[in-house]
Amino acid sequence: MPTFVVKVKWGKELFKDVEVNTDDDPLVFKAQLFALTGVQPERQKVMLKGMTLKDNDWGNMKIDNGAMILMMGSKEEDVPTEPIVKPVFVEDMNEAELATAMDLPAGLANLGNTCYMNATVQCLKTVPELREALAKYEGVVMGSSTQPAQSITGALRDLYVAMDKGPSIAPLILLQVMHMAFPRFAEKADNGNFMQQDANECWMEMIRMLQQKLPAKKIDETTAASFGSIIDQFFGGVFSVEMKCVEAPDEPPTISTETFLQLSCFISTEVKYMQSGLRSKLQEQITKHSPTLGRDAQYIRMSKIKRLPAYLTVQFVRFFYKERESVNAKVLKDIKFPIDFDAFELCSPELQQKLTPMRSRFKEQEDKELEKATNLKNVGPVGDSKKKEGKKEPYWFEDDLGSNNSGFYTLQAVLTHKGRSSSSGHYVAWVRQKGDTWLKCDDDQVSPVTTEEILKLSGGGDWHCAYVLLYGPRILETPLEEETSAPAIECAATANSN
Repeated sequence: MPTFVVKVKWGKELFKDVEVNTDDDPLVFKAQLFALTGVQPERQKVMLKGMTLKDNDWGNMKIDNGAMILMMGSKEEDVPTEPIVKPVFVEDMNEAELATAMDLPAGLANLGNTCYMNATVQCLKTVPELREALAKYEGVVMGSSTQPAQSITGALRDLYVAMDKGPSIAPLILLQVMHMAFPRFAEKADNGNFMQQDANECWMEMIRMLQQKLPAKKIDETTAASFGSIIDQFFGGVFSVEMKCVEAPDEPPTISTETFLQLSCFISTEVKYMQSGLRSKLQEQITKHSPTLGRDAQYIRMSKIKRLPAYLTVQFVRFFYKERESVNAKVLKDIKFPIDFDAFELCSPELQQKLTPMRSRFKEQEDKELEKATNLKNVGPVGDSKKKEGKKEPYWFEDDLGSNNSGFYTLQAVLTHKGRSSSSGHYVAWVRQKGDTWLKCDDDQVSPVTTEEILKLSGGGDWHCAYVLLYGPRILETPLEEETSAPAIECAATANSN
């Protein structure tokens, strides 16, 4: 890989030890200069020995180690201009214009088979606690591969800020630092384009980078956080694992704990629903050495969740390697998933006992809602039936910020794949905006969809099928005063939406 270390002169500024990879498009290098200077790539003029660098071709420009590159360009326009916009009716608008008119969030430009990264970014953006932690992060994006976690965390922070300001963003900086941290994401096909990558791999690598840089959130200033990272705190769960030897019943079982950042839903001929796919992974038969028998023996490995995170990630294991074709083939089977998910049966008896009080409160609220709805139906509306904002109850245990204290979850994001293998096809993010309104984030095209359309993402054909699901905690909302309307139960993404 032809990588050089150069110097960049910009006005009075001199940047030393800037890495240049001439295998990448020049636009990637310009994105790196944007991270250093704040000058947008389209406003940069990059020169070496009188030659000007183009966006998509290095031309005859020869770069050597220690070369001095001159960059010209300013951060802001000298003379701001205001475009003259003619009135446009909704029915005449294209998708981009419709997104702006409906105040839809920003999309992300596809920079060449980068839909896997775009979909991951959109799904993670639905977690308000993660956005809050990123906003407080002060690390800068580095122009080298020496500190990948810092660069990726800083780049994601800056990207979310930019997404709050514009209708469509080109995630150049994040792509550049991801390529530096994980060279396999920068692999190119014979035609010179970036190769498609697995979105779940991108999701987990990005989460692990954030895990290193974002500190846990404190319950209050006097109480230390129980976790080192906000990722462990809000995305991390804990298994209680019991290993029992089938061939030696008298051998004492071994008990251990394991952490997880996502659950796996395995797909077999018997599995038709997400819940059964999750259960099949929690009890499996393995072979390991038995100290009692002095040889390898069959063991039953049983796992139960002893800590539920606020945000539960579920991966559908849809890809498997076909040796004959040398490709990661895809399981297209229809696997139903719920909008509202109850994880109670996956939990240990101890955790189930801890979950019971909050679950009882949910049941009481639902009974009250049913009673009020029945009364209104029988006697008609009385007084002001307008829904009033209630008190949002904590969804975590008092001594464990970032946990889930009920076992109840609501779906808030779906990452789907359309195609026949993980190395091809297309990834899309579907995120909950509010209530029954969802958004389809197909790269830079963002459009509203309904819950019914989300439920059609369960698979069974060549349409988009669910690959990674992100569930948030259901929020119990109790009335501040007596009212005729029913109290609401929300998901965290909706309750904390901007």
